[in-house]
Amino acid sequence: MARGNKARHFSRWLKSVASECALKPTTGPGDARRLGAEAVRENFELVVAAGGDGTVNEVLNGLGDVPDGFDRARLGVLPLGTVNVFAREIRLPKHIPEVWKILQRGNEKRIDVPMVEFTAKGNAERRYLIQLAGAGLDARAIELVSWKHKKQVGPLAYVIAGLKALREKKPCITVRADGQEFSGELVLVGNGRLYGGSFAVFPEAKLDDGFIDVCCLPHANFPTLLRIAPGVLFQGKLPENSVQRLRVKKFELTCATAAAFELDGEWVGHLPATFSVGAKQVRIIVP
Repeated sequence: MARGNKARHFSRWLKSVASECALKPTTGPGDARRLGAEAVRENFELVVAAGGDGTVNEVLNGLGDVPDGFDRARLGVLPLGTVNVFAREIRLPKHIPEVWKILQRGNEKRIDVPMVEFTAKGNAERRYLIQLAGAGLDARAIELVSWKHKKQVGPLAYVIAGLKALREKKPCITVRADGQEFSGELVLVGNGRLYGGSFAVFPEAKLDDGFIDVCCLPHANFPTLLRIAPGVLFQGKLPENSVQRLRVKKFELTCATAAAFELDGEWVGHLPATFSVGAKQVRIIVP
């Protein structure tokens, strides 16, 4: 009932602002990317992603698909998703009419945009991310999430999928950067500080520092997760003695066996993948 009421309230609000913008509704995966590129080509100066982190990622990639797209259009966010990590990172309020006022004010900030290069079905692919990425356990959990289940129970769907992924044999992922190399069963990548909600997994990260933060857990099993859980749940941070970290401009993730990776909370494909960062490449609207 709450979800239905939320949807109805948003629908009424949307009708009230329809004359102030051009609406481009999506009907399935990939639509937001296509529509984002379309909006740039139609010379819209502000393109707003209304949805969760996956939708923001798609619109970001749509802007990047157009030559000089990041310079031609600014990116705005209406947080309507399950977790909305990027919206939390830039401290957007939860109340949509308040966010709309922020978008109208147009206060912009340039932030870094990491890029990922990988191969899918024999084709070279390139994708951008705005907030976070992961390889190993978290990506496998996302791969296992049922869309129907996610709509029914919200964030709990990720917890259930994560428990399923924990029972599986986990691949060993290798991180290589600047002559350094280490391996683990879970590798998290941050453009900003937050991961999975309000957890400051990357406490030193900044959206505009020109670096990507990498956090690797050597083991991602029940005993390890039980040991680090109190720090994550009560302090919002990972115990530093349980992880390995890097702050770099470029790095590579490889694995001898099939290992999934995700970008901004959406499953993308399998390793290997090379990450790099474009410093202050995208203009976003912030409070």
